[in-house]
Amino acid sequence: MSLLSVKLAAARAAGAVSRRAGRGGTSLPGKLLLRLEPGAVGSLAARLSNGSAVISATNGKTTTAAMVASILERGGHTLVHNRAGANMAGGIAGTLLEAAGPRATLRGDTGLFEIDEFWLDRLVPQIRPRALLLANLFRDQLDRYGELDTIADRWAAVVATGDAQTLVLNADDPLVADLGRDRDGVVYFGVEDPSVALEGMAHAADSKHCRRCGAPYTYDFVFLGHLGHYHCDACGATRPAPSVAAERVVLDGLRGARVTLRLPSTTVEVALPLPGLYNVYNALAAAALSTALGASPDEIVAGLEATAAAFGRAETVSLGGRDLLLLLVKNPAGANEVLRTLALEDGEHDVLAVLNDHVADGRDVSWVWDADFELLAGRLARVVCSGTRAAELALRFKYAGVPEERLVVEPSLPAALDRAVAGGSGRLVAIPTYTAMLALRQELVARGAARGSFG
Repeated sequence: MSLLSVKLAAARAAGAVSRRAGRGGTSLPGKLLLRLEPGAVGSLAARLSNGSAVISATNGKTTTAAMVASILERGGHTLVHNRAGANMAGGIAGTLLEAAGPRATLRGDTGLFEIDEFWLDRLVPQIRPRALLLANLFRDQLDRYGELDTIADRWAAVVATGDAQTLVLNADDPLVADLGRDRDGVVYFGVEDPSVALEGMAHAADSKHCRRCGAPYTYDFVFLGHLGHYHCDACGATRPAPSVAAERVVLDGLRGARVTLRLPSTTVEVALPLPGLYNVYNALAAAALSTALGASPDEIVAGLEATAAAFGRAETVSLGGRDLLLLLVKNPAGANEVLRTLALEDGEHDVLAVLNDHVADGRDVSWVWDADFELLAGRLARVVCSGTRAAELALRFKYAGVPEERLVVEPSLPAALDRAVAGGSGRLVAIPTYTAMLALRQELVARGAARGSFG
C-alpha cells in the first residue's frame, strides 16, 4: 500500500468518526487529509481520466453545478462532484477522498467542482481543469471579500497562469467578460432578449465602470444587477458576442422559464423548471460549460429540463398542510431577482424572512437596505421576521412600506416557523440568508418535512 493510500485511509476513518458523532463528514476528513498530504487535491484530481471542470461565481454556483451534473451524467460521465456545496480546500479534498478507492484510484472519470471565489487561486493550479467557468461577480460579504475589484484581480491572476485549458465567461458581466479579452478560444454566454430587460440600472448594481480605463459604461440593456449589454465610450471596450445565448426568454413566475437557447451548432427550446432570470443565467452558464466539455445539444436540453432545485434554492416542501417554498437570498442582486420573480405571481404573499449575520453570511447586513423590498411591499399579506437580525429586517420591511400590523418579529427560528405556518393558508415563501437556510433545512428535517441535510 502506498503512503498516499495510508493517508487516505486515516482521513477516511476520521470522517467516519465525525459522521457517527453527527458532525458531518465532508470538510473535516478533507482538512485532515490536507494536513497529512498538502498536495492531495492535485494528486487525486490528476487521476480523473476525463479531467475536471471548475465553477466559481458569487451567485448560483450550486445550482449551475447541479445543472452541469445533470447534463454530463446523460452523456455517460461518472462524476466526482462536491454536491453538498463544501467548496473550499477541505471540501474539495473531502470530495476526492470520498471517491478514492483503497489504492487511491477514483470511482469516477470526471471532476466537477464548485469553488468559493476566494479559494479559486489556490485550487485551480492544483486541479488544472479542462474548463473553468466564471459566471458572475456581485457585491457579497464585504467584510470577507472586500470590493469586487479585489476578487477580479485574483481571478485575473488565475486566468493568467493558463492552468485552465478553456475559459467559459459571462459576456453580460463586464468584470468577468474582461478576463477573457486577451485569450483565444473563450466560450462566452449571455442573454439576447431585450423583453426581459429592466427599465434602468438598479440601485444595487455593482460594476458600472470600465476595468480598462475607469470611465462609466453605457448600458443599452440591463438584465440583472449590472449584467447586460454595455460599452465604453472612452476606450471602445464592449460586450463580447456570446456563442451560447438566450435568444428568447419567457418567465413563468415561480413555475420556471421557457428559453430559446442558441448553441454553437444549433438552436433549441428549453423548458426550464426553475424560476427567475437568475436561473436562466445559471442554465446558460451550464450549457456553455457543458458545450466546452463536449456535451451534445440533446444532452444539454434533457439535462437542463430534468434539473431539480438544489437545497434551499427554489425547492418546495410540505409542512402543516402548506407548501413551503425556500428561496435563498444572500446579497442585493440575488434578493432583487427573488423579489422580481415573486412579483410575477398574482395575489399576496405570506413570507418567512430570516436574516443572520454569522461569518458565512457576512457580519455586515446593511445590504438589505440596497435590496428593493419596495417591489413587493404592497403585496405582502404577512411577514414573519426571524434570525439574529430579525428586528433590523422587520425595520427594513417597515421602511419599504409594509404596514406594521403585517409584521411579526420572532428571533427564534423554530418559533418563527410555527407562527408563519399557523398564521395563514396557501403557499408560504421562506427567504433565508445562507446560514439561516441551513438552519431551516435542519429544522425541516427534524420535523420530517425534508430528507437529510441536502436532500
